[in-house]
Amino acid sequence: MFKYYSLKKYSKKLLPTLEKRYGKAQYYSASQVRATIYQHDFNPKYLPLAYVLFLEKKALKNVIYIEFPALNINQYKQEICQYLADKQDDSCLQSLHTLVVNG
Repeated sequence: MFKYYSLKKYSKKLLPTLEKRYGKAQYYSASQVRATIYQHDFNPKYLPLAYVLFLEKKALKNVIYIEFPALNINQYKQEICQYLADKQDDSCLQSLHTLVVNG
């Protein structure tokens, strides 16, 4: 389901891109995240991952319910964590794992 390169790109490049476009913030809006994904060559297949990382919890639930109604967000997070646990040798993916777990 997940690809190493895409997750690595999300973990290293998405936050700096969001900050450059919208300024530093604790959370971003779904439209800001979505626009950045589509306009800056990120794989849109992992848009739910971007939402998990950068949306406030309440906004995340609303957006997932509307945009991905068939997606079980808790199961999705668990799959991400399992994939990242299998790739523990990469420090940037470890930081992504921390973000997903705490998000």
